[in-house]
Amino acid sequence: MWTLALRNILRHKSRTGMTLLAIVAGVVALVLSGGFVHDIVRQLGEVLIHSQSGHLQVSRTGYFERGARSPEKFLIANPEPIRKQIAAMPGVEDVMSRVYFAGLLNNGRSDLPIIGEGVDPAREARLGSGMVIKAGRVLRNNDAHGMMIGYDLAHALKLKPGDWATLVMNTADGALNSQEFQVIGVFQTFSKDYDARAVRIPLADAQDLLANQGVNTLVVSLKHTEDTAAVAAALTQKFSRAGLEVKTWLELNDFYTKAVKMYDVQFGVLRIIILLMVVLSVVNSVNMSVFERVGEFGTMMALGNRSRTVFGLIIAENAIIGLVGATLGIGLGIVLAWLISAIGIPMPPPPNADLSYTARIGVVPSVIMGAFAVGLIATVLAALLPAVRVYRIPVVDALRQNI
Repeated sequence: MWTLALRNILRHKSRTGMTLLAIVAGVVALVLSGGFVHDIVRQLGEVLIHSQSGHLQVSRTGYFERGARSPEKFLIANPEPIRKQIAAMPGVEDVMSRVYFAGLLNNGRSDLPIIGEGVDPAREARLGSGMVIKAGRVLRNNDAHGMMIGYDLAHALKLKPGDWATLVMNTADGALNSQEFQVIGVFQTFSKDYDARAVRIPLADAQDLLANQGVNTLVVSLKHTEDTAAVAAALTQKFSRAGLEVKTWLELNDFYTKAVKMYDVQFGVLRIIILLMVVLSVVNSVNMSVFERVGEFGTMMALGNRSRTVFGLIIAENAIIGLVGATLGIGLGIVLAWLISAIGIPMPPPPNADLSYTARIGVVPSVIMGAFAVGLIATVLAALLPAVRVYRIPVVDALRQNI
């Protein structure tokens, strides 16, 4: 049957070509759109990881729920031994300490409320590949009383590298403390809201201002983002009894989770639309081909072939066409993905962001397998209705088509 089906396909070249064109177009569309969405999601995740959250954060239990307003109440008193233990674990690239605070930044004429971070400059510089320096440079370990500020905050207070500003905050005991800092650099991240309020100063300076040597979080940078869940589970098992909790970058970035859900729904709708387009195109082509060959099928049944044999022949022909079309579509889609990725697709900044980026088409195994399945299944499904009609037609009526 399969040999006969292949001969029939090659015998009707025009019909076969039309069907293959519809399948290839649908599969290529799925490969390109799925790879495009995957790349957007991947780049968004990496930007959030390498500009703000890191892959994992370890803190005192309850800090992420109740510590935003009172970070001084959730300090890890002696973080260095814990930091070294985490840094020695497999898959961990680096671990950095952070202390968070809120206060006011004054430029001598006006002040604005800020959210501040005391950071380890050298380690943060290695993590911060997703942070763009708009002016000046990154903090260094020897930058005593130096600070980096967000782009929108710098614009609001009219500050630039080299300017001095006063940072005012409350200590854990309620006392008011202030210190002058020199702007070393102006940075921009994915989040416009963060850039409008963010200040980063050396960890030692933040601890002096807060009159406390503790830290709020230990930010973990991994060698591979795919290891996040495994390392998080290991850290939870290791430190849960010590009163520490672990949050992944997915849990820390609610915006990312919602964006991924939105893209999944959009791509799902697109996949259904393409499936329907392929099915309708193939149904039209198969219907025309079967209608022209009714007499041929009648002759087969008159010679002793059963109706189910003819039914199976039609399905086999379209299964072969679907297999060939899906394979060609995958091959063409991968080649186009590589070509488009080599050039890049300039993209405007997403909502609530200022940074534009260059999108590419990812070659994703799951997307490729899904596109292949859609091309094959759609072709076989499209052949069912015409095959059923031939199956039910009386032999005499089918033979009349030869007259």
